[in-house]
Amino acid sequence: MSVSQTPEAMPEWLAARAGSHGGHLALRAGAAQMTFADLDREAEAFARRLATLGVGERTRVAALLHNGAPFVTLVHAVARLGAILVPLNTRLATAELAWQLSDAGVEIVVATADLADRAAAAASEAGAVRAVTWDDVRRGGAAAVDLRRAVQLADPQAIVYTSATSGRPKGVMLSFGNHWWSAIGSALNLGLHRDDRWLAPLPLFHVGGLSIVWRSVIYGMASVVAERFDPDDVNRSIDEDGITIVSVVSAMLQRMLDARAGRPYPPALRCVLLGGGPASASLIARCLDLGVPVAPTYGLTEAASQVATLHPGETRRRHGSAGRPLLPNEVRIHDGEILVRGPSVMIGYADRPDATARAVRDGWLHTGDLGYLDGDGYLYVLDRREDLIISGGENVYPAEVEAVLREHPGVDDAAVVGVPDDAWGQVVAAVVTRRAEASATEAALVAHCEARLAKYKVPKTIRFVADLPRSSGGKVLRRAVRERTASGSVPRDR
Repeated sequence: MSVSQTPEAMPEWLAARAGSHGGHLALRAGAAQMTFADLDREAEAFARRLATLGVGERTRVAALLHNGAPFVTLVHAVARLGAILVPLNTRLATAELAWQLSDAGVEIVVATADLADRAAAAASEAGAVRAVTWDDVRRGGAAAVDLRRAVQLADPQAIVYTSATSGRPKGVMLSFGNHWWSAIGSALNLGLHRDDRWLAPLPLFHVGGLSIVWRSVIYGMASVVAERFDPDDVNRSIDEDGITIVSVVSAMLQRMLDARAGRPYPPALRCVLLGGGPASASLIARCLDLGVPVAPTYGLTEAASQVATLHPGETRRRHGSAGRPLLPNEVRIHDGEILVRGPSVMIGYADRPDATARAVRDGWLHTGDLGYLDGDGYLYVLDRREDLIISGGENVYPAEVEAVLREHPGVDDAAVVGVPDDAWGQVVAAVVTRRAEASATEAALVAHCEARLAKYKVPKTIRFVADLPRSSGGKVLRRAVRERTASGSVPRDR
């Protein structure tokens, strides 16, 4: 069957699993444990409570929730109403949250109690946004409304924010069909076992975590959601919860192996899906030496998670590869850039037709990432977007941090780059020129950034220089800054 012949609709996934696997474990998150029937009832009830607040078709509902059963329930409840989920990064500063609420056209944001004040402040700053807590909604009344009993594959499911080279995030509009084909492609590559349990220590507000929520109901597979990442807790869950697949980024896996201290993982663990940027050769070698079934993967929000994934059995002989493209997607290389085409590619950037037209041309998503395909069709990723900093799996775009630094009255200009770090893969470093007569200090600029940015975006080092390297057109050359920073040859301002 070609992509053009795929069904436009199918039975609603969670309801279908509740009917066929009602008594099977669907979700474990901390002390919470739900079967598919339990989750179906919870989602149904919460959807009706959201409806009393005016949530309906195409309402954009933001989630400021930690990993846990409430987040998973909200994902399904919003879908039952035909609304659109906007998962928010809980680590963002209030101003960053407010910008995303406004940009996405959010009408209501649901927050956990400990995040309620930040949600209310962001909603107030954004304007025309209502902030409610999970508990308040749960205690509210239920509306007798018709809920969706089918999944329309073309319909939008979520707006997941990723960053743009302009420094401002962009909302990636993902459809149910995107999630469906991503799940099918993954299953065709990794296989699907009756006893599979997928552990999600990744934040559910990222596409890598959100995709596991959908794969659970598509596959009829239990998901185990870690409320936060702790290497000892993740290792314990792998040992005790029958985990067969776990999704991590390099910094997480490094810490897990350190905590493991050479002790082998149980044979039930058949795949450690490793994303968040190209993995180092030393980490892959360490996994191979310890018998860890690591599966490097290349993916991005715009393609609903995985684009290519190397099967664990191929890691040793395909060292450095991210695997073949997952069916039915295609990958090709144009002028060194990785292009992706297929049914997991996003609808587009929410409310940004110009940005969508620049990214998707003639059906091909231009990723901005560099790589090549070998003679057997295996993808090798040479680098992420040239200026992207990936710190502990989180994306940091230099332009956003630079803009914040330039807001300080003592700063004339700034360049931000990533520098290698053993714990986080990369951390943020800044090179700054002062305004004449200004006496800005490193501590003052760090405090300035901490008040405006998520912690992982705040520069760990700030150097003051007389001049920044520039192109003939006057643009700051971050590549030159990065090279000088790596070599330690940045000339300090005296």
